[in-house]
Amino acid sequence: MPSVDAVIWARGLSKRFGDLVAVDGIDFDIAKGESFGFLGPNGAGKTSTMRMIACMSPKSAGTLRVLGMDPETDGPAIRGRIGLVPQDDSLDLQLTVLDNLMIYGRYFDLPKRVIRERAERLLAFAELSERADDTVEPLSGGMKRRLTIARALVSEPDLLILDEPTTGLDPQARHLLWDRLYRLKSEGVTLVITTHYMDEAEQLCDRLVVMDKGRIAASGPPSALIDRYSTKEVLELRFLGADPPGEALRGIGERIEVLPDRVLIYADDGEGAMGEVTDRGVEPTAWLVRRSSLEDVFLSLTGRTLID
Repeated sequence: MPSVDAVIWARGLSKRFGDLVAVDGIDFDIAKGESFGFLGPNGAGKTSTMRMIACMSPKSAGTLRVLGMDPETDGPAIRGRIGLVPQDDSLDLQLTVLDNLMIYGRYFDLPKRVIRERAERLLAFAELSERADDTVEPLSGGMKRRLTIARALVSEPDLLILDEPTTGLDPQARHLLWDRLYRLKSEGVTLVITTHYMDEAEQLCDRLVVMDKGRIAASGPPSALIDRYSTKEVLELRFLGADPPGEALRGIGERIEVLPDRVLIYADDGEGAMGEVTDRGVEPTAWLVRRSSLEDVFLSLTGRTLID
């Protein structure tokens, strides 16, 4: 049975589209105030899972509870208590920034005065107050994403769902959006985030699940997953214009992955591993030592990178 602290609870959750199994019997639970992530490549089942949680798509099998309710029978009540930030912004481009929030607030039968107060506060939160009377169309991608998040918060939801929130944004816009999400997290808002950016998952999520082909490959806090499935450091070797010499490097470090464009050597001492490479007479075009990431976890679990 679901824990009393579980905002979302799923057991054996599945979603099928004809013969295609998009989500294949997954189990997970998300606690109140937690920032929880679904990490995986496109097609892993992340968005299908989000749509079931948001009561936008019925489950095919399994059990799902959201805010203590059943999406099959309590969909309207659940939707009234969640905020949704979809992959694609669905803003009205011809309306002003402020009017997008004002009109959205009316869907929740809120008094105009209350909507106005919340809208002004949320525009300040999203750093859009100076653009309140501008139409949405000329805004940058980062501004539109922040406005979409502000709109999702008009109803003061108990749960905020963000599906690939920073896809297509430049690094500066991504970091500004992360800052807004940090603030929400510090205020106790429960966040559910899908992403294929491993750095984003490491930065924002208290816990996450790694999804691949509709299943959960691993789950836990980001740091624990890295400790469990990878080494402290990774030595990356690149060989311009030649096939990576994987066989000549066997036995160095704990594990070696030979990719089309580089060789990854997993070792707790990357510099020491590079010394062994040199001792074997192998001369890469370029090399670097970095800390292990969630992409290394995914590669270890599935044998492929997140961007395959």
